[in-house]
Amino acid sequence: MSDSVFQTIQNMIDTHPVMLFMKGDKLFPQCGFSARVVQILTHLDTPFETANVLESPELRQGIKDFSQWPTVPQLYVKGEFIGGCDIVTDMYQSGELETLLVEKGIVKASD
Repeated sequence: MSDSVFQTIQNMIDTHPVMLFMKGDKLFPQCGFSARVVQILTHLDTPFETANVLESPELRQGIKDFSQWPTVPQLYVKGEFIGGCDIVTDMYQSGELETLLVEKGIVKASD
């Protein structure tokens, strides 16, 4: 992975409190796993940014090398790597994701 790709990824993670590296974007996810994570974040009223790994082979491989995680999507919250679709889904279903987002000041607790 080139230093410039690493710097680009780190900058996106540092700049956006919730950053999702995915196939497509939040308005047009291009795989079911990415769509599921977008749906979960949207349901929790989470403000988030996306990076479309399909637009750049360097970014697509770079994010895998950066996180040492082999698949996309990948979710970061306040600089912390959370995981991929299965982990995000499990955390959402258990309530752990909402708790994390509330603790980090990203969303307000639901009533």
